Amino acid sequence: MPMSLEGSCQCGAVNFTVQSRTPVPYQRCYCSICRQSAGGGGFAVNIGAIADSLSCDNWEGLGSYHAVHDSGRASHGERFFCKTCGSQLWLFDERWPDLVHPLASVIDTKLPVPSAITHIWLADKPDWVEAEIGKGDRSFDGYPDLSLEEWHRANGVWVE
Repeated sequence: MPMSLEGSCQCGAVNFTVQSRTPVPYQRCYCSICRQSAGGGGFAVNIGAIADSLSCDNWEGLGSYHAVHDSGRASHGERFFCKTCGSQLWLFDERWPDLVHPLASVIDTKLPVPSAITHIWLADKPDWVEAEIGKGDRSFDGYPDLSLEEWHRANGVWVE
């Protein structure tokens, strides 16, 4: 069974549940979009979940937008947030219709602790952010070489 996750915004106006086979929050994204929309520490952490399992108690309380890349091109990802407090909650990208990507920071369920961190989009990291790259961590200037599913399977933490 996939892991059941409960999440919420900061003010409590929006609560959601979703099932995940890839619940380990191992990937820190330093891209300008993640960092500026949800990354107070200079990065954001998204996890993967099963889109069809997403349930929300207040769909009317959600807003959404497509961020704009530094190039001026709109992102494929539609980012959902609470209209009351502004908490970014999850991303949906129509190119991967079976997936939804909640931010680990809004998950209220206790998440597994990663054995190592993968740092991505370090090319976008601002100078004031110090990436704490530990022993065993991996780092990439852009996207990593493994998808969320591939990483979870390779590390023995895929939830069947």
